[in-house]
Amino acid sequence: MFARRQSALATSAGTPPAPRMRLNPRALLAQFRKPPVAVATAALAFVGAAGLLIVVIGDPRAGTPTARADVERPAPVQRPQISGAEVFGVDTLGAYQDLTAPGNVDAPGGEAVITLPGSAQVLTGPVVRQAPAAPLAAAPIAGLSQPGPNGPLPVIASDGRTAFSAYARPFSPDGRPRVALIVGGLGLNTPATRAAIEALPPEVTLSFSAYAEGLQGWIDLARADGHEVLLELPMEPEDYPQNDTGPYTLLAGSDIDELDRRMNWLLGRATGYYGVSNYLGTAFFASDASMTPFMQRLRSRGLAFIDDGQARSRQGAYARASANRIIDEAQDAASILAALNGLEATARANGQALGTGYGFAVTVATAVRWTQGLNERGIQLAPASSLAARSGVRRAS
Repeated sequence: MFARRQSALATSAGTPPAPRMRLNPRALLAQFRKPPVAVATAALAFVGAAGLLIVVIGDPRAGTPTARADVERPAPVQRPQISGAEVFGVDTLGAYQDLTAPGNVDAPGGEAVITLPGSAQVLTGPVVRQAPAAPLAAAPIAGLSQPGPNGPLPVIASDGRTAFSAYARPFSPDGRPRVALIVGGLGLNTPATRAAIEALPPEVTLSFSAYAEGLQGWIDLARADGHEVLLELPMEPEDYPQNDTGPYTLLAGSDIDELDRRMNWLLGRATGYYGVSNYLGTAFFASDASMTPFMQRLRSRGLAFIDDGQARSRQGAYARASANRIIDEAQDAASILAALNGLEATARANGQALGTGYGFAVTVATAVRWTQGLNERGIQLAPASSLAARSGVRRAS
């Protein structure tokens, strides 16, 4: 047995062993780098991992009802741009005051009527666009401006023409009492500004904030609709700087150079205005050191100054007027109508009256309806420039 085993070992002793398969890592890696092989390997790995996960924790959607539906996304709705006149329809006015509330009288057709004894009645029907008036001359008019550090500045032309005479709305008095109205604060709210331009009669003067974006475009649009234009300047109020009126506010404590810098920026914002009005300004009006040079600069540039009544004792601009009252200190239709009717009474007593208001929806809507009956009541609606005098303050007291 030992001999046979030895013989077997001897027989196999000189025989080379059977060849073994060796792995070549570089060749294997080269195979995996081929795109088809790599994609297939990744897919197999993903399927294997998913199968292992299901084996371990079970099918996560097992027992869960499923459904499939085709969803169509609706096309975006194209909303039409709001027109100016539509801003002051009856629904918008109702946001300021419910004229159909108890205490008001229902008129035929469901409209509410406010009646003040001996005065105007105002209906709350929709405000419609006025018929386009003859446009005023497009600005700038040659010879009435010169380049400034921030924009064109008004000047008196070599032939004596001024911004006041050239840009004011022409007016012919007919002997009846005159009422003028200024609506200010415009240019900061697009729908409200468009509504004031479109809905108010062209005799109403519009005052635009010097801070308004696209100011020249607004002034051009207003003049194209027949409105004369004032530029509204921010002036220091009593509670400044808590009540901050912006970086170019005319300050009572400014030196002359700073006053000039701020005025040049404000006046250079646009052309086409015949004068300036104020936004606030109680502290500024009280300062002789500020008001005197301010008025002198307006005079030298041929500009009017028309204030809201706070500066009626101040004189010196090229042309001057001061309002009898602010019509919308209380922002409800009944109070505004009462102020407008009071303005009308002042005009009957003194021959003329000037009121100012802000471009609130309720102010414009009430003013539109009040002006519609002025002619029948024997009152002539006049632009504010027609009440401005070349010296002193001309106003009905």
